[in-house]
Amino acid sequence: MKLTKTLLATSALTVAAGAAFAESHMASEMTLVSWGGAYQNSQQKAYSEPYMEMHPDVSIVWDESSNEAVAKLRAMNEAGNVTWDLVDVTAGDAIRLCDEGLAMEYDPEELLAAAPDGTSAEDDFGDLLVSDCFIPQIVYSTTFGYRTDMVPEGVEPPNDICDVFDLETYPGKRSLEKRPINTMEWALLCDGVAKDDIYDVLETDEGQDQALAKLDTIKDQVIWWSAGADTPQLLADGEIFMGSTYNGRLFSVIEEQDQPVAMMWDAQVYDLDGWIIPAGLPEERLARVKDFLKFATDTQRLADQAKYISYGPARASSAPLVGQHAELGIDMAPHMPTDPANSENTFLQNYSWWADYRDDIDAKFQAWLAQ
Repeated sequence: MKLTKTLLATSALTVAAGAAFAESHMASEMTLVSWGGAYQNSQQKAYSEPYMEMHPDVSIVWDESSNEAVAKLRAMNEAGNVTWDLVDVTAGDAIRLCDEGLAMEYDPEELLAAAPDGTSAEDDFGDLLVSDCFIPQIVYSTTFGYRTDMVPEGVEPPNDICDVFDLETYPGKRSLEKRPINTMEWALLCDGVAKDDIYDVLETDEGQDQALAKLDTIKDQVIWWSAGADTPQLLADGEIFMGSTYNGRLFSVIEEQDQPVAMMWDAQVYDLDGWIIPAGLPEERLARVKDFLKFATDTQRLADQAKYISYGPARASSAPLVGQHAELGIDMAPHMPTDPANSENTFLQNYSWWADYRDDIDAKFQAWLAQ
């Protein structure tokens, strides 16, 4: 009996010593890059705060530069000084960064935890593993919100994507993102291009000109946004009638802030968001990032994020665990972009296409904006 107890105690000490050794070989600080606002808050609540409770000697610094992640990582690599440890990006940007060697390739089975029932991480994430460098977190959409108190009397509230281009029926300022993604697809849809033909048309100079010409019809009524928080603030201030942004931002304005705003789900553009690890991190920083990622992307943590924001978790095993909002007590499922009532007419962004064409079309779009 004494020998058994001794062996057990020795084993426990060995495990503890191993954990302490591993911990000592990890960096004690991480810089995580995200988007700010309600989304970053959901990451802090679901991922970083619980992780820091488990690791009280670790500090996490947040940088809200995800909108400029590609350009900044290019510059950091050029300078040989990568100060970021983990970067939240869209799927399209992850593909670009991976292709350019700026993001680290990884093995899902080595880096990510299996589902509680033993399903491998690779199978649990499934088709959402769209790049060898991309670690998915959420499915979100870019869609429109509008002020309910600014709908003209006797007119039905906007419920069609092309209402954005109808200044006669729905007068007032709009907000659109200051980049071509989504904006140019919507323009072509509302100029008569079939959904299945959008990217074939947009690949041509003529198609790009067609999209910009459609946008010309409302250009003088558009406020262009760069940060996800811009449209919700413009709506809350009554400066615009309708505007595009991420569905989780609109959820926050509508449900948490109780503003007179409603969703227009038609032609919402599905997208994925997740982490990339910058290539070439020093060993101690990479060890800390890997430890954090295994925790922050497990089944429970991705489900926990949905308590704070209306984005669908990327793991299949997380979906059944999505429950009520942590503070409001409302069921979150009906507020997800993937809910059947919200997804009758969706548009799936072509991540690979944008990874190939983004830089060229960006330049053309920005030149058009400056005219």
